[in-house]
Amino acid sequence: MTRIWPDSPVGTPGVPRRPCGTVPSPVADKTVNQPPDNNRADPSPIRYLDGQRLRRALTAGIHKVISRQEHLNRINVFPVPDGDTGTNLAFTLTAVLRETEGQESANVGESLTGIADAALDGARGNSGAIFAQFLQGVSDASEGEAVMDTAGFCQALKEGAEYAEEAMAEPQEGTILTVMRDFAQEVRSQVASGVHDFKELVERGFERAKRSLANTPKQLAVLEKAGVVDAGAQGFVDLLEGILDFIRSGTVVEVRTVVEPDDGDHIPLIGMNEELLHRFCTECVVTGNAVDRRKMREALMKLGASSLVIAGSKQKVRVHVHVDMPDAVFRTCEEFGSVSSHKADDMRRQTDTVHVNRGGVAVVTDSGADIPGEDWERLGLHMVPVRLHFGERSYLDKVSLTPREFYRELEHNPLHPKTSQPAPGDFRRLFQFLASHHDAVISINVSGALSGTCQAAAGAASRVDPERVHVVDSLNASTGQGLLVTYAAEAARAGMEAEDVIRLVEAMRPWTTTYAVIPDLSWAVRGGRVARSKKVLADMLYVTPILTNTPEGLLKAGGGFFGKSNITRRFAHWTMRRLQPDKRYRLVVGHCNAEGAGQELRDMLADKVRNADSVSLTDAGPAVGAHAGPGSLVLGVQEYVEPAQMLNELNRTTKGKARVGAAFSRETV
Repeated sequence: MTRIWPDSPVGTPGVPRRPCGTVPSPVADKTVNQPPDNNRADPSPIRYLDGQRLRRALTAGIHKVISRQEHLNRINVFPVPDGDTGTNLAFTLTAVLRETEGQESANVGESLTGIADAALDGARGNSGAIFAQFLQGVSDASEGEAVMDTAGFCQALKEGAEYAEEAMAEPQEGTILTVMRDFAQEVRSQVASGVHDFKELVERGFERAKRSLANTPKQLAVLEKAGVVDAGAQGFVDLLEGILDFIRSGTVVEVRTVVEPDDGDHIPLIGMNEELLHRFCTECVVTGNAVDRRKMREALMKLGASSLVIAGSKQKVRVHVHVDMPDAVFRTCEEFGSVSSHKADDMRRQTDTVHVNRGGVAVVTDSGADIPGEDWERLGLHMVPVRLHFGERSYLDKVSLTPREFYRELEHNPLHPKTSQPAPGDFRRLFQFLASHHDAVISINVSGALSGTCQAAAGAASRVDPERVHVVDSLNASTGQGLLVTYAAEAARAGMEAEDVIRLVEAMRPWTTTYAVIPDLSWAVRGGRVARSKKVLADMLYVTPILTNTPEGLLKAGGGFFGKSNITRRFAHWTMRRLQPDKRYRLVVGHCNAEGAGQELRDMLADKVRNADSVSLTDAGPAVGAHAGPGSLVLGVQEYVEPAQMLNELNRTTKGKARVGAAFSRETV
C-alpha cells in the first residue's frame, strides 16, 4: 500500500513559521530530511510535498477523473453540449499520468515542470486546456523549489487559478475557473489562519470546492436550464476527491480508461438542441522563441471565434478555439511560430451523438473514404482525418483542407504531397468519446496493404476497449471504402448488433471494388507509386490505364484502353460491360477536380444501368488524388443486397458466407 507520509508535528525547533507565499529550503526545514515510512498509518500532519508525494497524490486524483469520464460527458452542456468533457479531461490527464510514471526526481519543482509540459502536450478540449494552464501556473510558482510547504502550496494554487483565467479570452463565472479560484482562496485562508497540515487543507478546500460546484447552475443559465453542474468544474472536484481519498487511505484505485455505458445514468438535458455558434473545436500547438499570447489572442478573435483558450508559456502554447474554418486558425497561428498537433473535432456530429443518436453501434472511418456529403449527414458517420503534408506545412484531410483546395495546391506547389496515417491518439480519443455514448464502435479503414491507418486504429481500439471497439480492414480505398462504410452504417441504423454489422461488412468486401481511370501518370510518378519507365511505356503505346483494388487490398492495373479521347464515355462502357443484368448495384463516382467529367459519368451510368440501386457523385480525396492526379475519375461498384436480406443469407449458410455471385467480371481489357 502506498501512502503520503505524515511529518513531524508543527513547531519543530528552529523552524520558524513562514507567511503565505514563501517556500522553505531543504536546509531550513528539518522535516525535509526525515525518511519516509511507507507502512505507517499515522495521523500526524503532512507538512510538505516533494516530487514523489506530489506524483502519488496526483495519480490518485487522475484515476478518479478517468473513472468519472462517462458521467462528465453526459452532463457536458457548456460551452457547447457536445458530450466530450470527460473524454477530453481523461485524455489530458492520461498524458500527465504517463509523465509521472517516468519521473524519479524527488524535487517538486522539477516534477511540476514535466507535469505541466505533459499536460500542455496532451491537452484536449476547453477544460483540458484550462487544466493544463492551471498546472502551468502551479509549476511556474514552484520553479526551483525542492519541496513545497503549505505556504508555497497556497501561492502555487493562487497562480494556477490566475493563469487559467488569463488563458481565457472571455472568462465565465460558474465554470471550472470559479471552482479553481474558490479552492485556491480557501486554502490561502486556512494557511493564513494557521493550518499547516496538507490533509486538513485539502479537506477544507475540497468542501469549499463542492459548495462552489453546487452553485454553478445559479451562475450560468445554461446549466440551470439543463439541470446539471458544470462538467469541467465537476472534473476538478473529482480530481480533488481522488487526492483526498488517497491521503486518507493511502491507496490508489486504478481504473480502465473507458467504463461501460449505463442508460440508467443518462441525464436528459433539456433545451440542448440550440444551434451551435461554430462547428469545429480546433486545437494546435505553437512553438517559438517568444510567442506573444496577447497578440495571438487578438488575431484569433478577429476570426469571429468563440471559446478561445491559449495555454502555455512563451516557448510553447496550446490553442483551443471554436470556429467554422479550422485552417484559418492554423494559418493565423503560423504567424507566431511553428504549428503542430493540428486537431479539429466536428461538434455538430458530437452533439448529435450525445442527444440524438445515443446507443447502438457507432461507425467510424478515416478520410481515405470518399462518401457523398448527404450520406455523411444522413448516417451520422464519424471520421478521423489523415494528415497531409506539403513540405513542412501540414493539413487535416477534408477538415482544414478541402478536396478542391488540395487539387489547387497539388497543381501549383512544386512539392508533391505526402500523406501520413492519423496518430493512434486521434483514434483513441474518438473511440473513448463514442464508447461512452454507444454500445459498440466499428471503425472501417483504408486497406492495411496501402496504409498504416488500419493498424493505428487497431492499436487504439485495443487500448480503449477491445470488446466494444472493433476495427475492420476494408481492403479497399476511396469510393469502394465509402460504400462499405455506408453499408455498415445503414445496418447499424437498422438496429443490428456489432457482431452482425462486422459479418455483413466482411461478406460485402469481395463484392465491392474501386476503379480509377488515370489520364496522366505524371502524378503517380511524382508520388513514387509508378516507375517513370512505366509511364514512358504507357505514353508510347498511348494507353489510358485503369487501376483497381485486388482481393488482398492492393492497387494494380485492372485494364485500360488505347487513346486519350472520350475517356469518360469509354470508362462508362468499360464498366457497364462488367455488370450483370440480374444483380442490383450501388455506384459512387468520385472526381479528382473534374466535376464536369464526374457529372457526365454519373449521368451516363444512371441512365444506362437500369439495375442500379443508386448512382452518386462526390469529390475524390487525396488518398487517390495525390497519385491519380487532377482529371482522374474513380468509380466504386458494389453488388447491393439489403443488409437484412444479406444477414438472413449469412445465417442460413453453414459456413457463414453469403451465397452471392460475383459482382462483376475482373478480366482485363
